[in-house]
Amino acid sequence: MQAHKTFCSPVRVFLAVLAAVLVVGGAPAVNHAQSAVDDTAWTQFRGNAGDAIAPASCRPPTSWTETGYRWRTPLPGKGWSSPVVADGRIWMTSAVSTEASEEEIKQKLAGVQMPHIKTASASIEFHALCVQADSGQLLHDIVLGTAADPQPVNPMNSYASPTPALADGRVICHFGNYGTWCLDAKSGTIEWHREFVVDYSVGPGSSPVIVDQRVVLVCDGTDQQYIVAVDLNSGKEVWKTDRPPIRAGNGEFRKAYSTPLLTELAGQKQLVIPGAQWIAGYSPASGEELWRADFGPGYSVTPMATRFRDSFVFASGYDLKEFVSVRPTQSGEQTESAIEWRARPASAMSTPVLADDRLYSISDDGVMICLDPASGKILKRVRALANVSASPLLAGGHLYFFSRDGVGIVVKCNPELEIMSEVKMDAPVYASPIPLGNDLLVRTATELIRIGDGN
Repeated sequence: MQAHKTFCSPVRVFLAVLAAVLVVGGAPAVNHAQSAVDDTAWTQFRGNAGDAIAPASCRPPTSWTETGYRWRTPLPGKGWSSPVVADGRIWMTSAVSTEASEEEIKQKLAGVQMPHIKTASASIEFHALCVQADSGQLLHDIVLGTAADPQPVNPMNSYASPTPALADGRVICHFGNYGTWCLDAKSGTIEWHREFVVDYSVGPGSSPVIVDQRVVLVCDGTDQQYIVAVDLNSGKEVWKTDRPPIRAGNGEFRKAYSTPLLTELAGQKQLVIPGAQWIAGYSPASGEELWRADFGPGYSVTPMATRFRDSFVFASGYDLKEFVSVRPTQSGEQTESAIEWRARPASAMSTPVLADDRLYSISDDGVMICLDPASGKILKRVRALANVSASPLLAGGHLYFFSRDGVGIVVKCNPELEIMSEVKMDAPVYASPIPLGNDLLVRTATELIRIGDGN
């Protein structure tokens, strides 16, 4: 794909086009996905468009038992990255740990902030995994690198939580400050490796996105906060942009883990990325900050932003755990009027799904809500699960939710939130499910499962 053209005066163009859009009442949201190589391609976290909506033709089963498993493949190590798929191959990442003794863990946590929510390993191997989609055969288990003295991590996180991204026959495997690797999707050969080191405090989280031959990484650490783009072909740095200044002095309140949403606003491509205190839009071509909005205290923001018309709905992170809707109306810093509404409860980890002008979400403790994204009004609230990290998938008119307790539910996608079925998995589920044809791919803590109709 050809690189996005950089305009001589992007601010003036942004304002002029935005004014024209506002005059006609606004344009519908447009998500620009990577071009899929086949009908089953799911090339990044939450799919090609970043919206977790399966193709209209996809009709996964709404209930199942183990007889409906087409195959199940044990996976080495530990990793919460979601599967991605193209050309009949499924890619994930994993981290194989050498366990530390209790005394070693105590020494590693000495002097770190918030040690009560952290643990540590003696060493880590970083793996790229490739599974054949039709058979479930593990084709590649590639050791990419090692960390002899890895930083502490939250036990609910993993050292392999960012989801890979696929484009043009390449696989991008990202492990936060431990490194980013580009592989040839056919051979598994490593083409390049980069490291952007920041202190994530509790492990990596943000997933890479690929746009116009650029790999975009969010590096919101406790010590530094920036986004960076590298060339897909060479790994060379294209641009790097600092995040807006943050009032909080404590680094723990400056970190975030959100994945960029690629969209178009006022005729201009942009990456919308929530972080601590701020949500901002950036040009994927140049990295220029196009706008920013201060939403107040908020940190460890993990869910992606969701586009509704010309507004962006996102979760504020920990403590308050509220949804915020922002509508940027100018370039640069927005006024307080850009904040349209706030609503609770919001998830600190799971990203909601927007469908038919309704927002569907589930909180960390398992409360499902249906929300009107125009007003922030909660239309329905149902306690359905507990201990949720995975983001839902919308497929065939149903929402698929999974929990760390190994329980899944299938919910009719309408404001009534009718639960159609409940299923038991054999292990916890942290990774988000994805579609594959008319089947469902679910990664548990121990294996990858392809769920079909049992035939």
